[in-house]
Amino acid sequence: MDKELDDNPQQLLQQLRIEHRNLDQIISGLSGDASTDQLRLRRLKKRKLQLKDFIARLESRMIPDLDA
Repeated sequence: MDKELDDNPQQLLQQLRIEHRNLDQIISGLSGDASTDQLRLRRLKKRKLQLKDFIARLESRMIPDLDA
């Protein structure tokens, strides 16, 4: 993933946002179903949180440093 970050961070960021949005839709759909495997749901939520954290770190790295 570091190579992707060096090559095109905007593209990687866009892919991660799409994956995060897709996970959100999947989780929303599964949350309403009582027969949903709770372990699977927790894993999906954990992956979504990891993506959110990675997206935030990536966005932070993309902000140019300003000399004070």
